[in-house]
Amino acid sequence: MSLGAVISGVPSLKKLQGASNDDWIDRLNHVWTVFIFAMFAIIVSTGQFVGDPIHCWCPAEFTGAYVDYAKSYCWIKNTYYIAMDEQIPLETIKRENEELTYYQWVPLILLFQAFMFKFPNIVWRLFNGGSGINLAKVVNMAEKTQMGSPEDRSKTIKHIALYLDRWLETHREYHWNMMVRAKQKMARFCCFFCNKRAGTYLTAFYLSTKVLYAANVIAQFFILNAFLSTDYNLYGFEVLAKMGQEDAWKESPRFPRVTLCDFRIRQLQNIQTWTVQCVLPINLFNEKIFIFVWFWLVLVAFLTCLNLVAWLYRVIVKRNRVIYIKKYLKINNELHTGFDKKLCRNFAEQYLRDDGVFVMRVISKNSTDLVVTDLINEMWKAYKNKSQPQPDEEIPPTTDQPIDKEKEALTGGT
Repeated sequence: MSLGAVISGVPSLKKLQGASNDDWIDRLNHVWTVFIFAMFAIIVSTGQFVGDPIHCWCPAEFTGAYVDYAKSYCWIKNTYYIAMDEQIPLETIKRENEELTYYQWVPLILLFQAFMFKFPNIVWRLFNGGSGINLAKVVNMAEKTQMGSPEDRSKTIKHIALYLDRWLETHREYHWNMMVRAKQKMARFCCFFCNKRAGTYLTAFYLSTKVLYAANVIAQFFILNAFLSTDYNLYGFEVLAKMGQEDAWKESPRFPRVTLCDFRIRQLQNIQTWTVQCVLPINLFNEKIFIFVWFWLVLVAFLTCLNLVAWLYRVIVKRNRVIYIKKYLKINNELHTGFDKKLCRNFAEQYLRDDGVFVMRVISKNSTDLVVTDLINEMWKAYKNKSQPQPDEEIPPTTDQPIDKEKEALTGGT
């Protein structure tokens, strides 16, 4: 099989990525890590099914059919490792305790790991639409504004602002009772309480997906412990400790290249037991692959957990919403008076809420700050026009009580 055929079998990054409605740490998990594991799985499976994965040194009296039988049997049945300077134990149970149970299943192990890294993204893509907004479409439109003319860019920004305004106004509580008030308070003090009408659905669901990413990458070490039947958690430290030694890469008890295999041959009523020595060339690749996988998992685990803590801080600390929105409004010099600053707080806390600010953050991470600045400015102007009553006009009654109270406080009850 040619190298081109192998590469063509690996899923393209564009197909793996899907819609850009997350941040780069998420894509590090569900795009780059999945691509790496899939590539390794194809390389190892190519070596197993195209090349000769095992060679056994058989006695001279073995015919060609015997040799082929021994190779096939020892590949299917697990071999075991005993160091050259150690005596082969006579007890069968001791030999079974040293068996290598993984080398036939390495491609499936790697593909399973790839699926586990993709799973949180699948959950996110399937259920984030429950918020009532097509987040992928919004982010895609925001990305395209960078390539259009100024007129098209301004028109697209206004279209996105109108779409977000309708989404924010539609998904609110317009009927108030004891249960609704209790849900609002829970959503206010606990961001993990998914409530679409309280403006916490997207944020809480995204944080839950972040937790899935972190739990998955940590669980990968324990999964590999179970599959490889070794203390894989400490494997990287052992590799670092042996880096300066001359025989560091000669023989590895975790991925041995020379193993032993026991099998029986029945000849009428006579059963003969044979022990042959086999070579596993595939373990030469497996060793390097799983060394890289260990360090890659450590890197991904560190960045994923750090990113989760950063998102928790952004969401749990409520004043971050106002600070984030105020930063972009100051760029456009929109905050002139004390009234504007108070209105800005209402704009972030009562109008955009957690989900609205979250959408702005996702857009900024997938496009540019300039796009977010223009989008927030457009939505600010629309909100300001709705919040300030026109002269000689009566303020129409509304059922969105929290916003009404804030409007009354800001306008002095007029």
